Amino acid sequence: MNRALSIRSNNRGSGNGTSTTSHHHSSRRGFSLSSLRGTIQPELSKKLYRLIKSENNLISAHETAAKERLSIAQQLSEWGEQTSDEGISDISDKVGVILSELGEQEDNYAHALDESRGTLKAIRNTEKSVQPSRDGKNKIADEIAKLKSKEPESTRLVVLEQELVRAEAENLVAEAQLSNITRQKLKEAYTAEFLATIERAEKQVILARHGLRLLNLLDDTPIVPGDSQIPYTQGHQARQILNDAEDDLREWRPATMASAAGLDEDAKYVTSNSPPPQGQQYAQQSQASQPRAEGQHLQEAQQQQAAHQVAQQQHQRQQLNEKEVLDGASLTGTETNTTGNGSVVGGAQEHQVQMTAA
Repeated sequence: MNRALSIRSNNRGSGNGTSTTSHHHSSRRGFSLSSLRGTIQPELSKKLYRLIKSENNLISAHETAAKERLSIAQQLSEWGEQTSDEGISDISDKVGVILSELGEQEDNYAHALDESRGTLKAIRNTEKSVQPSRDGKNKIADEIAKLKSKEPESTRLVVLEQELVRAEAENLVAEAQLSNITRQKLKEAYTAEFLATIERAEKQVILARHGLRLLNLLDDTPIVPGDSQIPYTQGHQARQILNDAEDDLREWRPATMASAAGLDEDAKYVTSNSPPPQGQQYAQQSQASQPRAEGQHLQEAQQQQAAHQVAQQQHQRQQLNEKEVLDGASLTGTETNTTGNGSVVGGAQEHQVQMTAA
């Protein structure tokens, strides 16, 4: 943290440390004739050119936010000093130190964005270099098409076709180079930006937590008019909190791309005894059961065929039972309608006894 005893001592030039307001990066270039160029860009690089210009506006906004943070921190400290309250004076000064460091982090983030923007310029410059190759190839192709429509037997067609072959070969190399540079620089630019975003966020969290610790030292218990204020005795603790914040920022380490994206989680399953994810278990089971797949399919087919035969037999038995019930109902109706004919009833009973015996 760029501080000595307080912002006030740095502001007054006491020589106890480096001023927080004087620590600014000067790597960004100012205005120049090249920055005043209009939109005179090849068609291939126009969109990326506008994107880079927009990135410049974003960087300026973060730099402005950093300057405002530093200004607000100093104004807070100066206001606290003129309150004549020892507790407010000390806490406001220490909170001002935290706010000024937040401004420094914002400024660092702006310069990280500027470096990412510079990486995108490599893609734009490559696009500008590829555009003439495309134009030359298309121009020769157009000349060949026009000449074929007007003078199909012209001897110049052979020369143009040879030039077209050379132009296509050169364009092929240029397009491959553009593809390679675009992939490489795009990944590089936004990897740097996202890692810088993580750094800014994590350091802001560190500073904000220590800022809350400082505010907890300020006793806000209401007092009755006429009573004396509670003496402020937490100056040493406030100083220690700033030391803790400085130590935490110093011990902070940047995250790698893999750890930041969580891509190293799968490696834990290789070195640990924990079971792999569900998807990996399914894959392992599928690989283990692959040699037995054919036998299992055959066994399943046989089981299905046997079940089908059993179902058919049950269906046939059900049909026979239904038929017997219908036959019994018809015989009962015959007995009811022929009560006067004893021989018929007796024959039917005898037949029913025989069926029952059978």
